[in-house]
Amino acid sequence: MKRLRTLVPLAAAILALTGCAMAGSPASGPAKLDPNATPSGTITVWSWDAAATALKRLAGEYQHKHPGTTVKVVDVGYDNAYDKLSVGLQAGTGLPDVVTMETDHTPGYLTQFPKGFIDLTPVIGGKKADFDPSKWAAATDASGAIKAAPWDSGTVGLFYRSDYLQQAGVDPASLGTWDDLVGAGEKIKTATGHTLVTADVATGGLFQMLLQQQGSGLFDAKGRITVSGPKAVAALTLEKELNDKGLLKNVKGWDARVTSAKNGDSAVTPEAVWWTATLTGEAPELSGKYGVTELPAFASGGARTSNNGGSSLAVPAQAKNPQLAASFVSFALADSANQVSMMKKDGLFPAYLPALKDSFFSQPDPYFGGQKVYALFAEQTAKIPPIAYTSDTAKATDIVGAAVAASVLGGKDPAAALKDAAQQIATATGRTIAG
Repeated sequence: MKRLRTLVPLAAAILALTGCAMAGSPASGPAKLDPNATPSGTITVWSWDAAATALKRLAGEYQHKHPGTTVKVVDVGYDNAYDKLSVGLQAGTGLPDVVTMETDHTPGYLTQFPKGFIDLTPVIGGKKADFDPSKWAAATDASGAIKAAPWDSGTVGLFYRSDYLQQAGVDPASLGTWDDLVGAGEKIKTATGHTLVTADVATGGLFQMLLQQQGSGLFDAKGRITVSGPKAVAALTLEKELNDKGLLKNVKGWDARVTSAKNGDSAVTPEAVWWTATLTGEAPELSGKYGVTELPAFASGGARTSNNGGSSLAVPAQAKNPQLAASFVSFALADSANQVSMMKKDGLFPAYLPALKDSFFSQPDPYFGGQKVYALFAEQTAKIPPIAYTSDTAKATDIVGAAVAASVLGGKDPAAALKDAAQQIATATGRTIAG
């Protein structure tokens, strides 16, 4: 599930809930699941947009296969979802049996409300190897319990204008490292007049994508701040180099990014698999002019993908029917046929790895010149580097975004900008900076 909005609402909600970590669950504690129980009764599921549409369809199928059950899916809308979730967890009441959470939101809720969600280990714990490792890591609490089932992945690749590369004499297969791509970008600009990449610099989105590609987040597994470490400096130095060489077009907001792609401003877009739907839906006139390859590595042999987006389903501890809730979650997400159907009909790229072996993912796509685009993303999904999140990720994201803009657009030295950002995060959160 693509994430088009900022984390500011979540940051405000989590900040308001500090000190309420024990709320969100019954006094007796979360229920323990019985994997052999026969599901019955009624549950309510909260989701939004295409995800809600997908779950409504699967709810009907689940009910057909499990007589005596009723699954009610409510589209609560994205703008309301996290406010409702935060208030419900704090109050210990008011939540449904199943909730949708995006990957980067999940760890914050698990940290703030360690007893707020049911342990799904009895139901899906044995399937850890079948899921995108980065998503599984984000949905696991400090004790190793899996508290949310991974749904979709935001596997990142490099979308490129094949006509621009051809005009500049650049072979996509030669773009093995970021140094290779920067060099190619200079050739492309000379030959075509176009910049290499378009980005909304101030969000810090590209920076965090480059950081995760190196196996690092804003924090490490111990909750220490890592934004001033060497991997972060390498990511920001690269982004600043792109801008300094005139290879980066800075825009503001999602609509501006889409418009830039339609206008053909830049030659490449490092983005998640869901960008395919954006291109085909928003720029059908560019059919045949795009290709996709792996993300360039920071060094030869390094990871060639990252993540942007994705979500999970969790069962709140206050669920009235946790057994049925967990059964439905497993039915929807730990099942190849159901995951493939959500990809075909709703554009939700599976985090469930067995689903990626379906023949659907090896079909040529005429929009991309007959390339088997989804096969490339399917191959890379299991290789997404897992990273650590904390309850302060949203707060840190805002600070880092400002630091990225100060360096890339304002000319500040990357190491100095990130050192300042790390200190600001430490002051704001009370966390220590990793040495």
